[in-house]
Amino acid sequence: MHKRYFSSLLVAVLATAALSASAAEPVKTPPATPEAVQVEVVGKINLNAADVATLKRELNGIGEVKAKAIVEYREANGPFASVEELLEVKGIGQATLEKNRDKLSVN
Repeated sequence: MHKRYFSSLLVAVLATAALSASAAEPVKTPPATPEAVQVEVVGKINLNAADVATLKRELNGIGEVKAKAIVEYREANGPFASVEELLEVKGIGQATLEKNRDKLSVN
């Protein structure tokens, strides 16, 4: 008898908790950082201005090593003249360029 009563009481408490949680005010997200807003508004990553962290975070198939290679190439050879020049960076092939072409600019 006590076991059944305890189980019923537990179900009632959990149901109440679930209802109050679903009725709670939604969690507000903090405003986006200026960098995130710029990426969303502009929609393009500038190969001549982006740092390693931005390249790594925003581009598909680009990790730490390739992002550093892009920045090192830019520092050694000057600004990128075109998005296609990205193919000159060691480790960047046509497939990686095509995955990211719409995200890239040199302006």
